[in-house]
Amino acid sequence: MTDDSADSLNDVVTQFTSYEDFLDSKITASALYYLEDEELARQLVELGQWGTVLTREEFQSRKVSPSLRNQHRTLASAGKELKDNFLKALAEREENNRNGILTSIIFIRDRNAGVQEVSGYIDYAHRLQTEDFEAYFSGKKRLMPRRSDLSFYNWRTQMSTSHSSPNYEVITDQPSGLVFQNKTDRKVLELNPWAASSDNWSRSEVKSDLYVQVVIYDHKTRSTTLTPYPAQ
Repeated sequence: MTDDSADSLNDVVTQFTSYEDFLDSKITASALYYLEDEELARQLVELGQWGTVLTREEFQSRKVSPSLRNQHRTLASAGKELKDNFLKALAEREENNRNGILTSIIFIRDRNAGVQEVSGYIDYAHRLQTEDFEAYFSGKKRLMPRRSDLSFYNWRTQMSTSHSSPNYEVITDQPSGLVFQNKTDRKVLELNPWAASSDNWSRSEVKSDLYVQVVIYDHKTRSTTLTPYPAQ
């Protein structure tokens, strides 16, 4: 790779906070009009339907490089006036997810830009590593599940995807259905809403004016006492 091409890649990852934002920049208004599905349009761009693009692996490897990681020494939520309960809950967990004490999973159900109902589970710690959350905490963007997250489901198109992350292994063949196994301590995260919390994980329903439904699962990954977060 030449110095010029390396500089070009670095420009891309600094210009866009996430790979999905980069893909969105390649989608034309006419393409979105005819496809009527934002996720499908992103998939076509990623597959090179409209020309060669930076791969997800190339983008994310640069996002977590030391130079970019240093940009997050200050918490993205610091100094923000947060009014919605969900944003407050994210802010309360941001530092612990950045330093490895927690690996929280966020379940979100809501409507996307195309007014289609979608839902999914997000590895919060991983997203913090690969995105600039300042835009979410400042209200410029909404955090939404993507098909690159732990799981994603579009209720209109019935498109379903699942991907393991650096923190969790996605297991789909269990009698209880979808489960996530933490890669550090091998503990299985119980998604059953009636399951009791344990010493190393807890489940919190969050009432938000921004989303139809939000649930946060907090998993303790270090030998510290997990203090349940207050209900939002």
